[in-house]
Amino acid sequence: MKHSIRQLALRMAMLGIACFSATSALGQTAYPDKAIRMIVPLAAGSAVDKAARVVTQHMSQTLGQSIVIENQPGASGIIGAERVAKAEPDGYTIGGFNDSILTMVPHLHKEMPWDPIKDFTSVSLVGTVEWGLIVPAASEIRTAADLIKEAKAKPGSLMYSSGGNGSPQHIAMALFASKAGIQMMHVPYKGATPGAIAVAAGEVQAGFQGIATAIGLIQSEKLRLLAVTTPERLPQFPDTPTVNESGLPGFAFNSWFLIVAPAGTSPEIAEKLSRAARQALEDKEVVSQLSVIGMTPRGTTPDELAQATKDNLELYRRLLLDNGIQPE
Repeated sequence: MKHSIRQLALRMAMLGIACFSATSALGQTAYPDKAIRMIVPLAAGSAVDKAARVVTQHMSQTLGQSIVIENQPGASGIIGAERVAKAEPDGYTIGGFNDSILTMVPHLHKEMPWDPIKDFTSVSLVGTVEWGLIVPAASEIRTAADLIKEAKAKPGSLMYSSGGNGSPQHIAMALFASKAGIQMMHVPYKGATPGAIAVAAGEVQAGFQGIATAIGLIQSEKLRLLAVTTPERLPQFPDTPTVNESGLPGFAFNSWFLIVAPAGTSPEIAEKLSRAARQALEDKEVVSQLSVIGMTPRGTTPDELAQATKDNLELYRRLLLDNGIQPE
């Protein structure tokens, strides 16, 4: 009788262990098991937005879950980035940023609702966005040298657009003006795309834009691409000189498309997202689509992006200080 009781007790104990194991397994469902939301703190149609839509489509296939992009432009990316910084660090809310949000904007505002290093987990630097100097198609300005000459003849009267104070468009032209020794009037818009449209409409005389943002307006001959900001001419625009060639030696500028998650996101989730992004960049069709919009694929590990972000945060601090660009 005692032997039967001991056997029953053992069976009950084993059943309890089995139930506990099954419950634990259910509570540890593999990531991701639902759709992921990517906050892009920039206007639809911007360079980063276009690249994000190309890359996340492939990432979704790799991860087995859709990645839904939500655009939230405003305040040079501060508002959208805050949503990412304050989201649950569970991998289901991530950010698709340009680098200015983390490396330029923090230097241009005395008070920030988040810290560029402490409040985000790095995932991957997906690619670099190549840039160009644009004017309205009807403009008499045909080279970067023409723009510099015109600005020197009319100090402070020529206007340029940007996607907001502290945006890459703002920083690019401020650096250009500083190096060229000219003064131009900054007109901020709510996003890169509205800034490009403003140039096409003749509301302002010039602007710097990511090629991906301006490509449609260039191809429809509503914008004239004066020069590109790369060290060498771009294969997509072999007849367009670099800024170096056409009036301002030593000038170069680009921006990044990077993916981040909220601080506290596990290294395993960050690496899984990073690996999916890097796999996307091995796809020939993805690379082709990025090339068309003026983006050079990169692909980094989380640690590599974290270090690059710290390095560029300090780089832009010095550049902005040296060029007299002050916080609001």
